[in-house]
Amino acid sequence: MRHTATHYNALQRICSALQRAVVHSNTLQYTATHRSALQHTTLHCNILQRIATHCSALQRTATHCDALQRTATHCNVLQRTATYCNALQRTATYCNALQHPATHCNAL
Repeated sequence: MRHTATHYNALQRICSALQRAVVHSNTLQYTATHRSALQHTTLHCNILQRIATHCSALQRTATHCDALQRTATHCNVLQRTATYCNALQRTATYCNALQHPATHCNAL
């Protein structure tokens, strides 16, 4: 009887140890699963961060491009004005050239 009780107690200790090992194993499994999810989330977050950085760079480029477009439009207006001014200058020069003979003709 004593041998059976000792054997029974030893089996109980082994069972308790196995139960603790199962709990510990489940905890490790949960931790590993959670860690994997965190790694996936971190990777996803890093990708989103790179996309946001790229998007910001594209936004700055678009703003710069808009400024260049406005400058080009303004430059084209100035170019047309300069061309018109040059045409007026040529007309004024021609008019002055005609004015001299007309003055001479009137004097006669």
